[in-house]
Amino acid sequence: MTEITDYITNHYQAFSSTEKIGVIQDFFTEASFSHFPVLEAGVFIGAISSEEAEILDASKAITDFKYSLEPFFVRKNMPWFNVLEVFAKNNSNIAPVLDEKNQYVGYYELEDVLQFFYQTPYIKEQGTSIILQKNSADFSISQISQIVENNNAKLLGLFVSEANPAMIQATLKIGIGSVNELIQSFRRYEYEIVSDHNEDNYWNNLKERSDYLDKYLNI
Repeated sequence: MTEITDYITNHYQAFSSTEKIGVIQDFFTEASFSHFPVLEAGVFIGAISSEEAEILDASKAITDFKYSLEPFFVRKNMPWFNVLEVFAKNNSNIAPVLDEKNQYVGYYELEDVLQFFYQTPYIKEQGTSIILQKNSADFSISQISQIVENNNAKLLGLFVSEANPAMIQATLKIGIGSVNELIQSFRRYEYEIVSDHNEDNYWNNLKERSDYLDKYLNI
């Protein structure tokens, strides 16, 4: 089975902090990277962006512009969904990778990580997607998993699509089981169902009653 770490690459060597900006400008002209990692004496000190490199003095070295480096990175043992989050938060198409000892081991390319994502059960397996939300204090992934299992369903994946101090919203990929019974179970535990489902008898019944009331009032 392919692991996310199989996509760590060193196709291009990280820049040394002594590298001239002009060389880096030429690199970004040829390579379609938004950023690239920089090492000083073998230690990762940040990533330089192509936009930043473009406006710097070509005759000087990176070490003269350490303040412009961006310190984002991912851990080698980090789950793929956290890796994707780092890409998104930093508007980058590469992510430097460090091990547990903070040693630089290479980088991920966004295209490769997305390819891995497309092969996960979350995307590849057939199932139903349910979007739900609950106040942040009571939101529990372990509780969600238990509710799914108690309804003889399978949780293929969970993606937190929105989060703030008051509320967390997540998208679930569910395999097998009765969608209606599962939705009702979530409601009993005070999860709000955001997505629409034809199998949702609760809302279908409410809609029928509302339509009936409108018809009655219009007589």
